[in-house]
Amino acid sequence: MTKEENLLRIATGRGFFFPTAEIYKNSAGFWTYGHLGKLMKNNFENLWRNYFLSLNDNYHEIEGNCILPEKVFESSGHIKNFNDPLIECRKCHYRFRADNLIEEQLKKNIDGLSLNELNEIAKKNKLTCPNCKSHDMEEIKPFNMMFNVRIGAIGNEVAYLSPETAQNPYLSFKREFFATREKLPLGLAMIGKAYRNEISPRHGFFRLREFTQAELQIFFNPKNIDKCDEFELIKNEKVKVLLTGDKKEKEISLNELHKKGVPRFYLFNLNKIKEFYLNILKIDREKFRFRELGKDERAFYNKIHFDMEVFFDTLNGFKEIGGLHYRTEHDLLGHANGSKERLDVNIDNEKFIPHVLELSFGVDRNIWMLMDICYKEDRERSYFIFPEKIAPIKSAVFPLVNKDKLPEFAEKVYDEIKNEFKTFFDNKGSIGKMYRRMDEIGCKCMVTIDHDSLKNNDVTIRDVATMKQVRVKVKELKETLNKLFSGKVKFLDAGKIVK
Repeated sequence: MTKEENLLRIATGRGFFFPTAEIYKNSAGFWTYGHLGKLMKNNFENLWRNYFLSLNDNYHEIEGNCILPEKVFESSGHIKNFNDPLIECRKCHYRFRADNLIEEQLKKNIDGLSLNELNEIAKKNKLTCPNCKSHDMEEIKPFNMMFNVRIGAIGNEVAYLSPETAQNPYLSFKREFFATREKLPLGLAMIGKAYRNEISPRHGFFRLREFTQAELQIFFNPKNIDKCDEFELIKNEKVKVLLTGDKKEKEISLNELHKKGVPRFYLFNLNKIKEFYLNILKIDREKFRFRELGKDERAFYNKIHFDMEVFFDTLNGFKEIGGLHYRTEHDLLGHANGSKERLDVNIDNEKFIPHVLELSFGVDRNIWMLMDICYKEDRERSYFIFPEKIAPIKSAVFPLVNKDKLPEFAEKVYDEIKNEFKTFFDNKGSIGKMYRRMDEIGCKCMVTIDHDSLKNNDVTIRDVATMKQVRVKVKELKETLNKLFSGKVKFLDAGKIVK
């Protein structure tokens, strides 16, 4: 069984996530978070929220609608430009993303190629339909990925499910600018659903048609894009980057990137993103990098674009989990023209339309990324070593056997800590099987009540990473677990080692 198959087995069997409406053989690209997945997703979103909103006192979270009027996407450029290349088999009429099909069958990197260039490649090479094996393919055409909906009893008003959360902050900018006392930079964050009618979703949970984004839109005076008071303190910080035109990533300082034309304010946020992944999520430095997208690759609204990429074993390489985009005034200018509303500001007698720096994260991709890199196997078990703040279940309480008043004692211990940490209680099955179930969901510490617990009023704590155990008094249990989860004490120093 491959690593991807093992992860999906655990994810669907233990309650992380599973296909939506699977009893009806649902369409691909739709997944439901189970009880553990929802806890893990909440933990990631709260970490993201607490970290990025703390970067400036004038960064705030809002919540907007998923359904937005057609005019919004005409002004933003999505109706005209938000397309993927579609190719159709003439024999079975199955449809595929042409770029994916070409890359898979011809083993060619085609990033940034135009529709005409893709068609030229398709004509020169006999592409095979993966569904019926025919070589008779239609010409490649643009396919708009947005879902449209009809509003009202007779459906006379056209709207769309938003393909990104970003439009809500742009539409809310004028209100929020005045409500927050007309100060820049102003950050408007939103964690919400986005919808993209992917032609052929692949890689299971990685590419979805309905997904969650966490995005921060920073509105600022364009004159300040190369200004940052903190830059002198961080200019020698190094990041791993794959620059446009390079075949291999390299470690480079922020100052070197600045000399290559990347502005200071952009680099400050790039470094903060790096710190989030390396210091908060504890991602291995070798598995994390930024990839620069050139003019032909990046979205039509971006002037500077670096993707955050992590190496996935399950996907055989570095894959995008988010991006840092300098969107200039494209969005506010488009909405000002489309709505005939003024969206410029006047600060210190200077009138201008703010520019936007966007920090964008695919929440679901980050969840899959964490499962990929935190998954471990040995001869005895499958288990996860999640960062403490990400793990869905922090601790579990078990009686050694389901008799001799051990279950009652275990329930009392459970009641004492369950409001402090997300804790699981179980008294069904053997202790070995209960341990394995907790290993498979990444529970950090397992608390066991045995016969000595009744005599000495103490318990054993088992560590998921090493399977070693220490013994602590019940009255010290809550404090000990707090220290373990916060990293204030090493496991073997937390109590009397059980040999």
